Amino acid sequence: MRKTTILLFFLIGIISGAVAQVADSTNFSIYYDSPKKYIIADVKITGIKYLDKEVLVQLSGLKIGDEITVPGEEITSAIKKLWKQGLFSDVEITASQIVNNRIWIEIYLQEMPRLAAANFFGVSKSEKDDITEKVLLLVGSQITEDQINRAERIINGIFNEKGFLNTEVNIVQRDDTTKNNSVILDIHVDKKEKVKIKDVIFHGNENLKAGLLERSMKKTKAKKIRNFFHSKKFMEDKYDEDKINLIDKYNEKGYRDAIIIKDSIVKTEDNRVNVEIWVDEGNKFYFRDIKWVGNTVYPSEWLDAVLGIKKGDVYDQKLLNKRLSEDEDGVNNQYLDNGYLFFNLNPVEVRIEKDSIDLEMRIHEDKQATINKVLISGNTKTHEHVARRELRTHPGDLFSRSNIMRSFRELSQLGHFDPEAINPDVIPHPEDGTVDIDYQLQEKANDQIELSGGWGAGMFVGSVGLKFANFSVRNIFNKEAWRPLPTGDGQTLSLRYQTSGKYYKTVSLSFTEPWLGGKKPNSLSMSLSYSRINYSANNYYSRYGGGYGGYSPYGYGGYGYGGYGGYGGYSPYGYGYGGYSPYGYGYGYGNPYYNQPQEDNDPSDDQIWATTALALGYGYRLSWPDDYFTVYHELSFEHYKLQNMGSYFYFLADENGQVNGTFNNFSFKTVFGRNSVDNPLYSRSGSSVSLSLKMTPPFSWFDGVNYGDDDLSNIDRFKWIEYHKWLLKGQHYNPISKDRDLVLKTAYEFGFLGYFNEYRVSPFEGFIVGGSGMSGYNIYGTDYVSLRGYKDYSLSPSNGSKLYSKFTMELRYPVTLKPSATIYGLAFIEAGNTENNFRDYNPFKLKRSAGLGVRIYLPMFGLMGIDWGYGFDDIPGQPDASGSQFHFVIGQQF
Repeated sequence: MRKTTILLFFLIGIISGAVAQVADSTNFSIYYDSPKKYIIADVKITGIKYLDKEVLVQLSGLKIGDEITVPGEEITSAIKKLWKQGLFSDVEITASQIVNNRIWIEIYLQEMPRLAAANFFGVSKSEKDDITEKVLLLVGSQITEDQINRAERIINGIFNEKGFLNTEVNIVQRDDTTKNNSVILDIHVDKKEKVKIKDVIFHGNENLKAGLLERSMKKTKAKKIRNFFHSKKFMEDKYDEDKINLIDKYNEKGYRDAIIIKDSIVKTEDNRVNVEIWVDEGNKFYFRDIKWVGNTVYPSEWLDAVLGIKKGDVYDQKLLNKRLSEDEDGVNNQYLDNGYLFFNLNPVEVRIEKDSIDLEMRIHEDKQATINKVLISGNTKTHEHVARRELRTHPGDLFSRSNIMRSFRELSQLGHFDPEAINPDVIPHPEDGTVDIDYQLQEKANDQIELSGGWGAGMFVGSVGLKFANFSVRNIFNKEAWRPLPTGDGQTLSLRYQTSGKYYKTVSLSFTEPWLGGKKPNSLSMSLSYSRINYSANNYYSRYGGGYGGYSPYGYGGYGYGGYGGYGGYSPYGYGYGGYSPYGYGYGYGNPYYNQPQEDNDPSDDQIWATTALALGYGYRLSWPDDYFTVYHELSFEHYKLQNMGSYFYFLADENGQVNGTFNNFSFKTVFGRNSVDNPLYSRSGSSVSLSLKMTPPFSWFDGVNYGDDDLSNIDRFKWIEYHKWLLKGQHYNPISKDRDLVLKTAYEFGFLGYFNEYRVSPFEGFIVGGSGMSGYNIYGTDYVSLRGYKDYSLSPSNGSKLYSKFTMELRYPVTLKPSATIYGLAFIEAGNTENNFRDYNPFKLKRSAGLGVRIYLPMFGLMGIDWGYGFDDIPGQPDASGSQFHFVIGQQF
């Protein structure tokens, strides 16, 4: 058996510090002073566990059949190449066999150790997660010196951004005794204390005040009271940005030549720094003559009006850029909305004389661009025609930026796609004057499964509901479309069941087709529902008006200011009900029946309100005044069946103090509205205004009945109720930060319930104001209006007010706007009130409140929220109705 001869090459002076060994065989000798040429017969890689050996052979540069010199440059070069990869801790090349002029090469490689674990010291769990995500220390990955140095730099950077400028990072590498060729990294982080700014000092600012300059620096703030809500941390990268912001502020004020001469960061004794900035303001400049060159589409006078900058105005470069290219009604967009996609405008300063600057607006209009293709991608669930019918851009049309933005809004309003991910990709083809538009979409889940509970009306109400917001009726009989339900046509199907046990239960079914016929945005909606409330199972409504009287042999109810008296107290004497007093006080007498234990009562004596309702609606979009306007018509019928409801509808009670009978509400509603809100979940801009009229036929005008007859029973008087009901609602959204995330919402509401006959004032359809605006359950015949900071229903009598007004200002800021969850916080001020007639209505007599809240939208459950409000005004007769109040709702939108 032939013994293997080992060639040993000691290569000294290699940059990498490696030592290659080629050992002599006992059967042959290698002399370093007399190299020989050999043909490579084979190249073999050993010592490797994870890497691809074939790739490593290629990296070495040694190929079978090549002629090499041993010792020689080829071996040296192979070792350098392998060391250069940074993946090995040892490289050895041996000759396992030499036969005549043929040589067998063996390359031994020792891989760098792999990470077994990383231990962190001196950081919190969230900081550890942040480091792990950014440094990518993956168990099983190779650990190199470069990786350790990079990790130290990244960790330092993470804490520098948070104001820990003196952070020290020490990474200790030690062998893992339980695993071969594995190491453990101990990462020690000493954050030290945060470095904060003590003062920001400006030098050379003769024309602009230091306060104005500091406000221009968004992230570099001194320790002062006016900066109480701002971070005072010193962050070098943000400081560099703020120096640019500082110069931009000077430019806005006309100082186009302002520069920062120097700046310094000086440490103080209390681990703070003083920021000192020296500026040279230069001269203040003004616009003089503005001349338009190359414009053939629009006359110069018209462009001057659009620009809105006059001779003598301060030379504001920021304003100039906004009016040229940023504002929606700017010069650029006037051309882009008229098809001039390839338009170019270059403002040139042609003369600077003393403090005045002449501008020449050089325009290259080019030809109008025509839309070639309109593509839709990313709609994996929604059928393409549902998205395409919302677009305002079509092949053959002239390019229009406004139409693209309107298409973006309409796609957002559908609710099927993530508004933050919609991207209209414009692909111009200047060679033939056309453009392709690819609407890149990302589906989001908007079907909802409701398994929820809400606290309202003094009870816990459970709900089970299914809302399919992208349903497809035409595919019901297509077996392949059931995944798990037929979807993709944008129709809405809702099923809902709600109950609180014996007290309340309701079931409802509704369906909406947003594009009836598929050619125009004409909507068709249908709904059917049944609800039943057993008031004998809940004493919550005693709060209306006077409420329950105390334990008394005479049974007088509590007093209620300006409204209806409540139920009578615990009393052995006679039937009775609360009286109405327009001047302020009503009281109630006791009813011995309601003092008995409920389980002993005859069900036929329970107080029950049952409602069966159905509605059919039709809506369409208008083209004038613009196509944001819509009209909606609805025909509805509601059948109320009341049993023993004398205490609730005491004004309808018969001689026995009870209400037993049926009432019918046959009405027609028209809603005229305009909605330009950009995003239904987190609105940043636009408005939604609506005026609605809901009315019944004026039966009393033509039925020949004398409703003023005192002998006419209330059951007959109100068998077919009549009214006209007006509602005006408006919501306006305005972004007030540069990133458009901080949004101010202003809203107003007015409602009025009128009558056709003074003897037939409707006992239904009133407004109940106060609290969260949720009844805890669905109830027909009443509108619930929120007024946070006050208890539910505290501003209205039990059957509702005839008139109300409400005003809201709300400041919103998002926490996350991801498709999986939309979360934002809010602060609000609110005011509102109710009356029963215009004679007593005072628009300045309002119940005021303020507070904070949060909204969470989950695709599967809808919108949820919690508000804390503080009501500043007392409610007469209800000492606890104002002050600190929490309003909490799950599983319902508001």
